[in-house]
Amino acid sequence: MSLTVWLATGISYVGAAFGCAENVSFPDGVPESFSEYADSEESAGEAGSSTENSVPEEMKMKAELRIGDKIFTATLADNETARAFMALLPVTMSMNELNGNEKYKYLDVTLPTDAYRPGRIEAGDLMLYGDSCLVLFYESFSTSYSYTRIGKIGDAAGLAEAVGSSAVSVSFVSAD
Repeated sequence: MSLTVWLATGISYVGAAFGCAENVSFPDGVPESFSEYADSEESAGEAGSSTENSVPEEMKMKAELRIGDKIFTATLADNETARAFMALLPVTMSMNELNGNEKYKYLDVTLPTDAYRPGRIEAGDLMLYGDSCLVLFYESFSTSYSYTRIGKIGDAAGLAEAVGSSAVSVSFVSAD
């Protein structure tokens, strides 16, 4: 299956839930495209599928999230979305607070999607809402919303404390 990924350009979002396209820092500039991922014939599969679980732990992509003086390690999903996200790294962004359980940021680019309804979100889940909203969950809860899995922090102890109750600066770097 071939997906086309377009850069979101000149879009300004209105309101707190939609006004979050500022404060993203890409050291090498925003990538022009993710065509190397979009043209892949691989099947991304859903989180927890045999595709994701068939990759040995030492072969999985990892990213570090730096929040203040805390570092958390996320294992990324074996899918096009996670690979496209990794192509953005390193990146530092200000993530906004929502609902007392998540931090979010609308990216300046769109990423490939394979949304599904997880039913339950766990603290440490790193997801994509729609095709450009990065979401880091720091509390566990039930949900009826659809997301595309990017990854999961293996040990989310201390995550809620690290992100606090307002906007927070989060740096994402490759841990590979």
